[in-house]
Amino acid sequence: AALKYAEIEPVPCFTQPGADAVAEAKGTEIIKKIKQDVTRHRYGDEAHLDTTVKKLGLVVPGKAYPQLQELREEKTEDGELAFTMVWQSLDTPYKMWADERRRQKYETFFGPGVGAEVVKIDAE
Repeated sequence: AALKYAEIEPVPCFTQPGADAVAEAKGTEIIKKIKQDVTRHRYGDEAHLDTTVKKLGLVVPGKAYPQLQELREEKTEDGELAFTMVWQSLDTPYKMWADERRRQKYETFFGPGVGAEVVKIDAE
C-alpha cells in the first residue's frame, strides 16, 4: 500500500507517424533517457523529473511541483526532431518558465545542438 501511495503513473508519449526514426537518430542521450524514465511507473518521487525542475528553479517553495502531462515526438519540415514536454504548472507562473536565462538552461540541459522554446498552451 505504501508503494501505491508513492506511485507516479507513466506519462503518455504521442509519436507522429515517421517520427520514431528521427527520435532515434537525432534524440540526444538526455532526451532518450527522459523518455525512458517518464514513460514507466516511478515510485517515491514528488513528480516526474522532480529533481530537474527543482534544479532549474521551477518549484515555488511550499507549492506543488509542476506535473508532466505528456510527451510529443514530431518530425519537423526540415527533418529535425521536435520533442515536446507538456507540463501542468498550477503553482509555477508561465513567466518563470519563459524567463530567457532559464530557457537557455533548457537548451544546454537537453544537449548540444538543441533549441528550446516555451509555449503556453492554456491557463490550466
